[in-house]
Amino acid sequence: MKFFIFLLLLFSFSFAKVYYSKLQPYEIRDISSNVAGLVLFSDEDMIGEKLGDKAYIIIDDELDKKELHYVQQKLSFLENMIQINKNVLKNLEKSLEKKQQNYEKIIALKTKSAIEKDQEFYDLVNTQNQLLSTKKEIQNLQVQRADLRLKEAYLVRSINDKNLKAKDFVLYSILVKPGKVVGVSTPLAQIADTSKALLSIYLDEDDLRNVKEKTVYINGKKTEYKISRVLHIADSKNISKYKAQIIIKAPKIFSKLVKVELKDE
Repeated sequence: MKFFIFLLLLFSFSFAKVYYSKLQPYEIRDISSNVAGLVLFSDEDMIGEKLGDKAYIIIDDELDKKELHYVQQKLSFLENMIQINKNVLKNLEKSLEKKQQNYEKIIALKTKSAIEKDQEFYDLVNTQNQLLSTKKEIQNLQVQRADLRLKEAYLVRSINDKNLKAKDFVLYSILVKPGKVVGVSTPLAQIADTSKALLSIYLDEDDLRNVKEKTVYINGKKTEYKISRVLHIADSKNISKYKAQIIIKAPKIFSKLVKVELKDE
């Protein structure tokens, strides 16, 4: 009986389905422009290399940088003006408090004439109006500051978008050369995430059952990998097949064809 079970297992293993797949980077991203401008630099020498902190494409950002400088200057002036007005407001609040106390004392005195009492009242109201006017001025300055901060954020993003970086990604291709004027959505480059690799295989419907529990063999060697993703929608190109993917460690060389087997163990 044991011998029969052994033969049965051996028979099932020998008929494990075999698939072939290319070792692809975990992700390849298409990079398009978020801005319009003149391409000043594109580093084609970096194609196939891992990127660092240096920009691999630079779009003209001179005017953005100048405008950002002026916006930041205006913000600095506005901050000073707001602080000055806040100091004025504190003084007016103290002054108003004193005048309110004096008016309440004077209004009850019979020795003061109606004209004197009116003058005290008008002085009190004038200080109240100054205080309200100062508050309004502070609010107007704060609105201007908010507008400038938004403008600053747009300019910072525009400058960043004109200096394309992708640290730790591999530059797969560059689609523009210096001197080209690009617009929003113009394709610029492709970059690849090679920190991991991806194997894609296409399964029959019958093979989907318990597929994530199967043992993965690569080039005849047993691995600890499992099916990472399964798309339960038939593939648009491989009709009646279902795409499954295995995420593995990054190899030294990508795009090699490997043999993949899925076995029940």
